[in-house]
Amino acid sequence: MALIKSSLKKMFDYYEQVISLPHKSEVARELRDEDDLFLLLVYSEMLGIPNPAFYYTLELYPYILEKFHDWHLRMGMEKSPLTGFRCC
Repeated sequence: MALIKSSLKKMFDYYEQVISLPHKSEVARELRDEDDLFLLLVYSEMLGIPNPAFYYTLELYPYILEKFHDWHLRMGMEKSPLTGFRCC
């Protein structure tokens, strides 16, 4: 019985991999775009764009500072756009 369960589990795992393989790059791109939008909302006040939710996003800064360098490079900014904030 255990052998049948393990072989069925392997078969279902293989099926999931085959089905999701063509879409992995699309899902990764969508997640990256969503992450970029979130970072833009969080850093918008520092970039000069008014953000009504600035007070609520202020406490998120320590958690996303590590991602900031990758984000501004992906956005096409060679150096940090924030004055007084060096990450490069």
